[in-house]
Amino acid sequence: MSPDMDNELIVLSAAVGAACRQHQLTIATAESCTGGWAAQVITHTAGSSAWFDRGFITYSNAAKIDMLGVQQQTLDVYGAVSPETAMEMAKGATENSNAMISMAITGVAGPGGGSPDKPVGTVSFAWCIKGQTAEGDQRHFSGDREAIRRQAVKHALQGLLARIKS
Repeated sequence: MSPDMDNELIVLSAAVGAACRQHQLTIATAESCTGGWAAQVITHTAGSSAWFDRGFITYSNAAKIDMLGVQQQTLDVYGAVSPETAMEMAKGATENSNAMISMAITGVAGPGGGSPDKPVGTVSFAWCIKGQTAEGDQRHFSGDREAIRRQAVKHALQGLLARIKS
């Protein structure tokens, strides 16, 4: 088991895969602060090529705009760490892939970079089913950088699983 994977994430990956197979869905991820960790968890499960299309790592605002079609105005008004930006990331992931469902993560993992409005541990999420409006969420996690990122991956995958099963 790699240091980035633990039993909880392995079980979650398998559950996402089983749900995707059952509903014949493929996934795309759009990640910023997690740097591809969610895609790594999904692809940890053997056979994931059947339900995982691609991952976008859009760490910079320019990448969010270029790869996912996030609007500059959204970034200017709400910032990179916002449900609004995450929703545009998730929508862009479905529009720029063959996936039927996507998830997005953008946040402040620390140890620096926080602000009074968005302290370290603030993470925004979104999930989008192709052709539908994205749903956004924002959470605040505690711990060091790795703990925040791990909690973000877990929350994003749990949200994805819930939407696949509904």
